[in-house]
Amino acid sequence: MPSNFIHESFIAPISLATDKFHLRVLEDSLAKLDFEAVMSSQKRLQGIFGLDSEWPKIDMSLEENVESLKIHRKEFVSRKAFAYSVFDHNKTKCLGSVYIDPSQSQHYDCEVYLWVRDDSLELDKELYYEVLKWLSNDWPFSKVAFPGRSISWSEWTEQLKVV
Repeated sequence: MPSNFIHESFIAPISLATDKFHLRVLEDSLAKLDFEAVMSSQKRLQGIFGLDSEWPKIDMSLEENVESLKIHRKEFVSRKAFAYSVFDHNKTKCLGSVYIDPSQSQHYDCEVYLWVRDDSLELDKELYYEVLKWLSNDWPFSKVAFPGRSISWSEWTEQLKVV
């Protein structure tokens, strides 16, 4: 993974507010709320990062989640990747997460993964479109991949084989 996949002069947004969502940097201070959201939707979320992904494991602990969120925060600070927690408009309930990573495919600037918890699935498409608009308006990307969403896993896998 490259150390900086965005220009050094770009300042990554620390939040996004819409009518229904509030995104903020994913960090360990959000671990309990994030953990509850993840585990409430654990079975459906397996495979969100690829067909072979086992995250989140059924026995994932809060401590493991804390460590994971610390890593996300370090990646954000070092500009290696950008992860956000998605909250409801009132900022009281964690609805999911958004991950903006360097692309593994030479055909894209970044790859983005996002999810919402099971009891908020009606917001999934709206979150996708809000993030797509945000990336287009506020980020320096022209080609964004949403593996498993805007590009099938089989197509994505094939692109990764191309050198």
